[in-house]
Amino acid sequence: MGERIWTAGLVVIGDEILSGRTQDKNIAQIAIWLNVQGIRLAEVRVVPDVEGRIVEAVNALRTAHDYCFTTGGIGPTHDDITVDAIAVALGVGVVIHPEARAVLERYYETRGGLTDARLRMARVPEGAELIPNRMSGAPGIRAGNVFILAGVPHITAGMLDALTGTLEGGRPVLSRTIGAWVAESEIADMLGATERAFEGVAIGSYPFFREGKTGANFVVRATDPALLTACGDALIEGLAAKGLEAVEGGI
Repeated sequence: MGERIWTAGLVVIGDEILSGRTQDKNIAQIAIWLNVQGIRLAEVRVVPDVEGRIVEAVNALRTAHDYCFTTGGIGPTHDDITVDAIAVALGVGVVIHPEARAVLERYYETRGGLTDARLRMARVPEGAELIPNRMSGAPGIRAGNVFILAGVPHITAGMLDALTGTLEGGRPVLSRTIGAWVAESEIADMLGATERAFEGVAIGSYPFFREGKTGANFVVRATDPALLTACGDALIEGLAAKGLEAVEGGI
């Protein structure tokens, strides 16, 4: 039996992402946060504000992975349809969560009161739990293995902070970067052989052209620190055998 690997999928929701008006920053921060929890972000889909597309993506990722995260579409306007779409995906209704309503009433008490539009942010799929949001009051939502987060990156970060340590996962993936001034095609066979010699290790190759020269950074990834060290050392030795200087930490 190999080591249990926990995975997550992410559905990024919003016409503004697909149009290019807004540049997504959540994929990177969610991937980094998940890794610390011992969970690997395995798949990302970007979908428009269309119920059927959201339902399709959420159902695919929540069944393919241990966890499914969504970002965007949980605000107070008519086109924020994420909650409704996920309720359809889960086969449940939408209800006003009493705790969410109370949180919003307190937050907006000195900000013009809780309007019907603002009350939309208290709507959740039936049976869902809340994810605290210290930034803007409106909470995130957990429904089974689906986590519904805000689209604004700093609000998303706060919701992730509230979830820290609450999800079951494995060991985080560690990495070691080694650079060299060489075309990756010249050492492709050596890279493959090194990776195969260390089961449980992956080596990513990232070429670049800089200062009029071709080079590459090689990122060794593993969950076992000893294995990471051994594979990285073997890679350095392999580069040296070809007369290449390895740069620890990358170029």
